[in-house]
Amino acid sequence: MYNKMNWPLTLYFDGECPLCAREIKLLRGHAVKDRLLFVDISSGAFDAKALGFTFEHMQSSLHARFADGRWVTGLDATLWSWRAAGLGFWATPLTWRALRPLFEFGYRLFCRLRPHLAWLPHPDSGRRCVDNRCAVPAPKPASDGQPTLKKKQP
Repeated sequence: MYNKMNWPLTLYFDGECPLCAREIKLLRGHAVKDRLLFVDISSGAFDAKALGFTFEHMQSSLHARFADGRWVTGLDATLWSWRAAGLGFWATPLTWRALRPLFEFGYRLFCRLRPHLAWLPHPDSGRRCVDNRCAVPAPKPASDGQPTLKKKQP
């Protein structure tokens, strides 16, 4: 059905987001290697500037790029990633014109709330912790450039 598309589709996702990571885990389980590729923008190796974007822009919504260089974002990135994984049937409601404005509103709301959902359990939490050490994002430096350390109270 989608054989005329310029596959693969490269999906740029935030692996630190628990809900996003759950969706990616589902898509990876169904994806065909030559149709859907994944890039975690939270990885230290990711460079948004090499793609012509800022990191903040990439985090603001889901991004995907077809092999011909065409970008899709937001709900369209979701729709095409599900199609690429062979799960397009489940994303079909995203194509319904009458409901699209409601879905767009819900997606924009999710994008605003997403940073506040980090407390949710992450699907890879077991793999993040090895030998009693967990990979945790580095703290942001204080405004003077010096790291802020909390001192243990006696």
